[in-house]
This record gives sequence, C-alpha cells and structure tokens, in this order.
Amino acid sequence: MDAARADADLPDQQQGPDPAWYLLTVDECLARHGVDAGQGLSEASALDRRAAYGSNQIPEAGRLTVIGLLSRQFKEPMVVLLLIAAVLSGLIGEAVDTLAILVIVALNAGFGFAQSWQTDRAIDALKQYSTPLASVRRQGRVTRIPADQVVVGDIVEMEAGAVVPADLRLIDAARFVCDESILTGESFAVEKRLPPLAAEAPLPERSNMAYKGSLAVSGRATGLVVAIGTGTELGRIAELLLVEGDVRTALQRKLAALGRQITGVVIAVAVLMFVYGYVLGYELIPLLMSALSLAVAAIPEAMPAVLTMAFSLGAARMAKQHALVKHLPAVETLGSVTRICSDKTGTLTQNRMSVLETWSAVDRQRRHSLDLEQTMRRVMALNNDASLGVGDAPHTGDPTEIALAIAAAASGPGLRQIWPRVSELPFDSLRRRMLTVHRGGSGEYLALVKGAPESVLPLCRDINVAAFETQMAQMAERGGRILAFAQRSLKQLPSELGEVERDLEFIGLASLLDPPRVEAAKAVDDAARAGIQTLMVTGDHPSTAVAIARCVGISTEAGVLTGTQIGLLSEAELQQQLSSVRTFARVSPEQKIRIVKALRASGEVVAVTGDGVNDAPALKAADIGIAMGRGGTDVARQAADLVLLDDNFATIIPAVREGRRIYANIRKFLKYALTTNTAELLTLALSPVLGLPLPLLPVQILWINLVSDGLPGLALARDPVDDDVMKEAPRRSDETLFSSGLGAHIIWMGLFMSALLLAVHAWSNSRMDAHGPSLVFTALIFAEMAQVLSIRAGWRVATGLELLRNRILLVAVGVMLVSQMILIYWEPANRLFSTQPLSALELGIAVAVAAVVFGASEIEKLAVRRKWLYQRRTAG
Repeated sequence: MDAARADADLPDQQQGPDPAWYLLTVDECLARHGVDAGQGLSEASALDRRAAYGSNQIPEAGRLTVIGLLSRQFKEPMVVLLLIAAVLSGLIGEAVDTLAILVIVALNAGFGFAQSWQTDRAIDALKQYSTPLASVRRQGRVTRIPADQVVVGDIVEMEAGAVVPADLRLIDAARFVCDESILTGESFAVEKRLPPLAAEAPLPERSNMAYKGSLAVSGRATGLVVAIGTGTELGRIAELLLVEGDVRTALQRKLAALGRQITGVVIAVAVLMFVYGYVLGYELIPLLMSALSLAVAAIPEAMPAVLTMAFSLGAARMAKQHALVKHLPAVETLGSVTRICSDKTGTLTQNRMSVLETWSAVDRQRRHSLDLEQTMRRVMALNNDASLGVGDAPHTGDPTEIALAIAAAASGPGLRQIWPRVSELPFDSLRRRMLTVHRGGSGEYLALVKGAPESVLPLCRDINVAAFETQMAQMAERGGRILAFAQRSLKQLPSELGEVERDLEFIGLASLLDPPRVEAAKAVDDAARAGIQTLMVTGDHPSTAVAIARCVGISTEAGVLTGTQIGLLSEAELQQQLSSVRTFARVSPEQKIRIVKALRASGEVVAVTGDGVNDAPALKAADIGIAMGRGGTDVARQAADLVLLDDNFATIIPAVREGRRIYANIRKFLKYALTTNTAELLTLALSPVLGLPLPLLPVQILWINLVSDGLPGLALARDPVDDDVMKEAPRRSDETLFSSGLGAHIIWMGLFMSALLLAVHAWSNSRMDAHGPSLVFTALIFAEMAQVLSIRAGWRVATGLELLRNRILLVAVGVMLVSQMILIYWEPANRLFSTQPLSALELGIAVAVAAVVFGASEIEKLAVRRKWLYQRRTAG
C-alpha cells in the first residue's frame, strides 16, 4: 500500500488534537474515523493503523535488573564515603583497614539487594493478570483478538463481564452498565446512553463513553474505538506516573545531608591537621597517614549496615502484619506521616454495594412485621436481574442489584420459580425505573416496580408524596442511593405493558451504600490519637463521600471540596483550604497530585492510599504510597512503596508504630555513633596540638569503629518499641535528625569523653609508659560500652529493667568486653593490634573512665527530664 493510500485511510483526528468525542453524535464520530459501523475495518486498514500508531498497550516503569538493583545499593552518600575511605586506606598500605571497610560495604549491599529482590518476587506473585481478548468487527464479521491489537476505528462489541479494551464512543447500547471505579472512584456502576452531551463534563458523567480498563457489569454495547494505549484515559494516568518519577523520603534527604556534613567536617579537620603538622615540621608520609587515620576515625562505618538492618527488620515485622514493603526507607517514613490521603472505594469501604436501610410508610407496630419484610424482600428479589453465586462462585450482575438480591436472600432461593417473570420494561435513564411482571401459581399476575423515588412515587395511589420527602432527605444525608419499590396485583395483562404503571401500591424505600470497613473508624481514630489527620480524596459523588467520611470519623465540619472547585483555586488558596477541609470529592488524578504536593509544600509528610488506576499518580507523588494487594490494580501496586496484603486500612496503624520505632532506634544509633566518633576525632586531632603522640593506630581505629559501632548499632536496630510511641505527635518533615537535644548531647558528650581520654593519654605519656596507647584504646572501648547502655533507655534512667528490654544489646556489650580483653591479654592479638597487657591500676582507670561517662549521661537525663516537667507545669 502506498503512503498516500495509508494516510487517506487513517482517521482525521490523529492529525491534530483529539476532539471531545462525548460532545459529538455517533455519525460524526464514525465519519471522522472513516469507518462503517456495520462492517468495521478491513484487515489491511487495521494493519496500517497499527503500524502508524502502535499497539494498544500502556507503558510501565522499567523494573531494575540484577545489576541495577546491585548498583542502587552503592549510591547512598555514606556508602560512597566508605568507599573513598577504603581507597585512601589502600593508598597508604593499610590492607587490613581496606579489607574491613569493603566487607562492611559488601554486607550492607547484600542486605539491601536481598530485600529488593524478595520484594520484587512478592509483587510478581500478587499479579494474576492474563491478556484479555476483545470482540471486534472486521470486514463485517465479529472476531476475537488480543486487546493489545485493537486499533483506532475498530468497532468493538461487549457483553456483561467484558473488560473495555480501549476508550470507546458508544454507538449502540442495551441496558449497558459499566463499573468505572478503578478510574473514577465512583462506587455505583454507570448506565450508558448514546446521545451526545450538551456541554463539557468530568469523566464520571460522560455517559456515552466507555473507558479502557472499566468493567461491563450488565447489558451489551457496541462502541467505536477513539483512543488506544497512551491516548486513553488509562494511558494518560500511566504517563503521569512516569512524569512524577521517584520521590526521596524525608529520612533519605536528611541522611544524604548528614553524609555531606560528615564529609565536609572530615576533610576540613584532616586538612587542618595536615597543614598544622607540616608547619611544625612533621615528616610528610607519617603526617599523611595520621590525617587519613583521622578521616577513618570520623566515618561511622557501621551506619549504612545499621540503617539497612533497621529497615529490613521493620519490613519483616510489617510483612507479618500483612504489609509488604517495596522500598526499605518507606518503613521509617510511615513513622513521620502527618496526613493520610485515603481513597474511599475499596480502601475505607468494602467496594461492594449493600442495603444500608429500608423504610415503609406503615406505622411502627407493623414496620417489622413478617408480612412487610417478606413483601420488601420479594420485590427486591424478583425485580432484579442479578444472580448470586453458590459457594465460591462470584455474583454476577449490576452491583446495586446484587446488593438487593443479597438483602432479599432470606426469602428463599426458589422465589423466582414460584413467581416466574413473564414480561418486563427494562430500566433506562429516561424512565429511571424498572418494571417486571410475574405470574403466580393460581394464574394471577404481580407487577413490581423499582426505581428512583421521583419516578416511582407519582405512580402510587393514596400517598402524600410530600410526606415522604422528609424521610428521603434523612436517608440521603447518610449518603445512600435511594430506591423506591411498588407493586400491583393484576388478574390479566393489558395490551400495553406501560398501562400497568399506575395505581401502584407503595411498599417502601431502600438506601444502598458501599459500606465502610468495620475496622476503618477505629483506624482513623487511632491515627488521630497519634497526631495523624486522615483526609478522604475520592472521585465519588460529594454526598456519598461525606456520608462515608462521617461513618469512619473523618471530619466534615468544613464541608466537602469538589474537583471543580479545586480547579478554580490557586496553589496558595488550595493550601489554605487544606488547613480545614478533610473531604474531597469528584477529584481527578491530576487534582489528587495537586493536593499531595500542596500538603508537602506546607511541610506535611503525606501518605496516600488507594487501589485504582486513578490513584496511582498520587501514590507516586506522595512521601509514601500505600496500595491494596488483593483488590488493588497492578498499576497502583507498582506505583506504591507499601502494599497492604489484606486490603485493610487498619493495617496502616501498626505500620506507623513500626516506623516510629525504627526512627527512634536510628536516632539512638546516631546519638551513640556520632558521640563516640566525635570523641575519637577530637582525641586524635588534639593530641598533636597538645604535643602528644597519636594515641591510636589505624588498625585500632578501624577495630573500634567495626566492633564498638557495629555490634551495638545492630543491637540498637532491634530495640523494642516504647509503650508511649503512638501518643507522641508525628515529627515535622523539616525537623532535623539532631533535634530534641540529640545534637547538643553529641557535642558536649564528645568533648567530655575526649577530655577524659586526653587526660589519660597525657598521664600515661608523662610516665613514659609503653602501655599508654593500649590504655587509651581500652578506656575508649569501655567508655563506649557505658555510653550505649545509657543511650538504650532513651531519656529514661537506665535501670536494670530498662537494660533487660534489649538483651541482644547486653550480649553485644559482653562480646565487646571479652574481645577487648583478648586484644589486651592474648599475645597473638598483641602482635596484630600492637597492644600491651594492662596492669590492674591501668585497667581500673579504664573502668573509672567508663563509670564517669555513664554517670554524666544519666545526670544529663535527670536534668532534661526536670526541665521538661517544669515546662509542662508552667504551660499547664
């Protein structure tokens, strides 16, 4: 086929911007695509269009390869710093130091790689997807083809149960109802109709369109494909995911900043030490070795391994609580969350319609009579096209009718056999009601009507419509969709079935709602007690959103903000609204992202929950995205950092508790590691200034950082959660790692420990004692053991009971003590580490240094606690 023919055969709309197809008539749409509805495309034309515009596929973010997963483990600032230290150690010939550092880096990379690999395999196991098929007309015949081979201009036929393969402008429909919840968040299925709309409308209200990924729940329809792949609404959302990219967590940003700060301090101090020594006339090579030893002392080598261990242990605990962590830092991020933007359908609700309440005009004494209940159940069961599955078989039909059938199930499974249907007038959007006629065993007929109250009530006799409006208003306030039921007994059918719909006997009203999860209200309350506000952000109708928000305890005092209203607000105005509004309805994917970004710009740490395709961009844009594992879509799960395997909103609360525990333990490690490393740094840097020789050799420095940082650090990563952790307010995203006195403790305790060690070093040097370096080495190890025992208890006094809460830490301290004794008193270790056995006096001095450090740390706690109690009394 030549190029001219190919271009002529292609639809006009591909040459420019797509029109709003729902505003055009069927004939206009067919003409623009150059296709006959009865014949469909020819195979040659379909091939041309596929070659020109590609396949009907949605792009996915590429999964990292094994090499990619491994390389990602080496991009953190602290890891890069360690690798630099390893290179420097190698350059000065310290092979043992280099090897030890590389082993630590390798262990850290192994932890991270194993967790990422395991998570990817778990996500794969969640997928239960097979390529769907589509029925298309090609050359006048209907054929089944893979959905990804559908092209623009195809005529697609659909029946109940089919997944819509592309964006369609409907050209024929018979009681066709679609579930578009994965795109819109709308709980109720939407009945489709053909006429063009009169004006621009949001996606949930485009009733003559069917969108890729939605589900046909009843009826049948034929549609013209107007968009495929990335041109569909589903594809547009997928592209939003790719545009958003990865969002670094608050802790990642803080640790990256910490790595840069440590690097700057190390370089500055090492350079100053080198320049100072050079001016004093020290030999160049020994001076360079001393400066590099100083750099090694300042780097907390165990930090990456401890962080990864803390995250991995947290992820393992959360997996036992049905929360799968895809991104390790997300474990900690949960602990700092201040806002949860929750989807409604399938997250706070059960994603299935149910009868919320029924009401009848009879008096209170008759309201619960057996006859009335049977009458209500009979009309709900018979005026119904849904089929209830037996055993594990799924229910089929419109979600609303399934809910009515379940509510009517007590009437018995044989009701349709007793009253077989003989005629009907299907529900349509103009009449807004459904009529079915049934024949009884004695030959009489029973006409049953179900529909919108404003359509049914005027057909009933002897009722005061105004009297029902108050009741309907009360039921509407609870967010349900209200249906009215009526009946009429007939001895024979009239010639025109429409004549049956008069002089009806009113039966009652029923309100239907996608009910909230039983545990959702408690979870929202628990979050509030922890200082976390829950916002509902949904594509559903405002009244339904408000009703569910009230049920689960989300504040509605400030009203509800709709997507249309959000579109009219500036960024500053939106941030102002977010300070009070907690419920958002009819929100598009782009507007969800605006809400998330506005919250983050205000300093909030935002978690977004959702299960639909429409939730995925916001999941990606949030500090932490939380997807549903069972009912959620693959797109949502791929975009999320955390997947709830039980689809339970309440699972978030223990996950938050775990996140706070991890952050507290990371701060404990930083408090310990940076305090002791500061003491090492100052001791090494100030010794030449005071005219003292370097007290520690590079191999001893590395031993201190490997054993005294690594073992207690890993033990602190497993520290149990404090009982009152969920009573604390979440920290703000701009809070530094050194807040609440941690930075001050690191500085003053580092200075204090360094002063003690320098005093011991000066005393030993004045005696010309060869044991001096071993004494300083041992005193530093003992002081660090005392420091970690005090830090473990947080700001509480380190009593025996407090220390017993983390027995792994006691074991780590015991291993440190035994190891140090081996290094001091075992001759082969003396040769390897250049140590000397200490006398009883010298060992006593080392113990005394540890006791003073422990006492000073405990006194600081008492002073801080006293100040805190005073401030609390003053504030009260």
